[in-house]
Amino acid sequence: MAYTTSDFKRGLKIEWEGKLYEILEFQHVKVSKTQPVVRTKLKDLATGRVLEVNFRAGERFEEPDFKEKEIQYLYKEGDRYVFMDLEEYDQVYFSEEEIGEASKYLKENLNVYALYYKGKLISIELPNTVDLKVIETEPGIRGDTVGSATKPAKLETGLIIQVPLFINEGDIIRVDTRTGKYLERVS
Repeated sequence: MAYTTSDFKRGLKIEWEGKLYEILEFQHVKVSKTQPVVRTKLKDLATGRVLEVNFRAGERFEEPDFKEKEIQYLYKEGDRYVFMDLEEYDQVYFSEEEIGEASKYLKENLNVYALYYKGKLISIELPNTVDLKVIETEPGIRGDTVGSATKPAKLETGLIIQVPLFINEGDIIRVDTRTGKYLERVS
């Protein structure tokens, strides 16, 4: 099955110039005396780079050969991350290079989605938020809110983020995996 620009919608994955892209935005534009075009914002799913591309209306795209699978992070073994395929219960190994920035948010038993393109892993999609334990931070000083009212905190995965002054060691906090920012304390 092939797609055309009339099939475009947010979240649709297309193959273009040998790469897998996700459509973030699109707009059909008709300029007088010229062929209509479709302005798009595409996200390269392998690199995360966002491109703005114009396509001719009616242009065709082949359906990409990709597969999404839910997998669960088990543990780190040397420089490899061990996951379990939740459909076949096989162990899957990924290198630090393949995991990339996602490693800062991985904790045992966290479910993620792996995106395979032409049989090769190209990215891991984390949940939007994860709950992580604060293992190291300075104690908050009562009434010290003149400055930015934040302090650095080291989390159980090794990630260091800015948190409010009232956060203490041992607290569980919710972190946005898209921005890397503190959201709230979890009780």
